[in-house]
Amino acid sequence: LQVTLQGLDAKTAFYEEQGDYYSQYIRACLDQLAPRCTSSGKGKKRPALRYTAAQLLEKGVLVEIEDLPTSHFRNVIFDITPGDEAGKFEVNTKFLGVDMERFQLHYQDLLQLQYEGVAVMKLFNKAKVNVNLLIFLLNKKLLR
Repeated sequence: LQVTLQGLDAKTAFYEEQGDYYSQYIRACLDQLAPRCTSSGKGKKRPALRYTAAQLLEKGVLVEIEDLPTSHFRNVIFDITPGDEAGKFEVNTKFLGVDMERFQLHYQDLLQLQYEGVAVMKLFNKAKVNVNLLIFLLNKKLLR
């Protein structure tokens, strides 16, 4: 029994070490994804994506917005800006220029949903977006 307990303790330590290693690896990968500012200018604004809901619908990223007809999609603006940490994005929506919703989007959560086979997710409990196409858009426009 003592030998078995020692073996289990050794395996536990090994798997905890592996978990720490993978966490560090994932953090390093996310840090590599973050765009770097080459200039040392302070107050440098991060690149932002600005799309109307109609444009996102045309690209297939946006599936629908509940309680809003598609004829009003041109009045809804989605601003996506990189967050302070790598892999985090701030999504702001405006309707006719008025701030409506703010949402923190985590790239890792999107990858987890993609891995689980989830095709559509909700933002703000109103807007449904295609997970795969949102990942593609973020990769193409904001990540290296």
